[in-house]
Amino acid sequence: MIGAIDLSDSQTTKVAKARQQKKNTVRKITARIVMVAIGAIIMALGLELFLVPNHIMDGGIVGVSIITSHLLSLPLGIFIFVLNLPFIFLGYKQIGKTFALSTGLGITVLSVTTIFLHNLEPFTTDTLLATVFGGMILGIGVGIVIRYGGSLDGTEILAILFNRKSPFSVGEIIMFFNVLIFTIAGFVFTWEQAMYSIIAYYIAYKMIDIVIQGMEESKSVYIISDEIEEIGQTIMDRLGRGVTFLHGEGAYTGNDKKVIFTVITRLEESKLKTIVAEIDDHAFLAIGNIAEVKGGRFKKKDIH
Repeated sequence: MIGAIDLSDSQTTKVAKARQQKKNTVRKITARIVMVAIGAIIMALGLELFLVPNHIMDGGIVGVSIITSHLLSLPLGIFIFVLNLPFIFLGYKQIGKTFALSTGLGITVLSVTTIFLHNLEPFTTDTLLATVFGGMILGIGVGIVIRYGGSLDGTEILAILFNRKSPFSVGEIIMFFNVLIFTIAGFVFTWEQAMYSIIAYYIAYKMIDIVIQGMEESKSVYIISDEIEEIGQTIMDRLGRGVTFLHGEGAYTGNDKKVIFTVITRLEESKLKTIVAEIDDHAFLAIGNIAEVKGGRFKKKDIH
């Protein structure tokens, strides 16, 4: 009887866990769909209300679409959708189903939204303002989509395929492709507009980094010192961050060393340097950027 009760409890627990996992999966899928759609709409606003009316380009397949739309006098959204279709299929084959579906959704929403916005008056006709704010809005939209597992341009997929059969990196292939597009834009529009386009592209690129990494960019920290216990305790007390002691060995001296490893935000970097310098101004300190932190106990504790 006891065994039967235990089995029943175990089955109930498994069912409860399965339901919770299903709810979490539904939430994640819903969040992905909503955020990819929002990101695509934001990018469309940047294109149709700032960049395109002022003949400022984006890079990649979207840039090719802008040139083609201008030459044939047809809505931009048509070419964004048609030219990206082959890359959605390639993304499905090379990267995965989830990526392809997210990308397909994003490109569809982007295409439809640009068609609806096509006949609206631009937000500004000042080329510099359009370049700066258009690039920022574009980067925010693209960053949101990338953060939630999709893409709004097939250039990266194309670069991955070329990378497998060439000595060039993915970044180098994308750069070459965009230089070619901006050069063509110089002939189609003007060289001045092509230069503004490069500025807009750079701004968008930096905004993508900010959106993906977040404003409070995380940093990994390694500290080697003879006062390691005191430094570790002070970091926990004054920063509220957990620390991990690692065991190392000096290659030259052969002496055992304790090493502190911790993760902080960009805003806490200055305070951490001050803490270490106050206790041991000869301590070795190495700080590096981290794109994302998950799990563990990264949550900040109460500080004294």
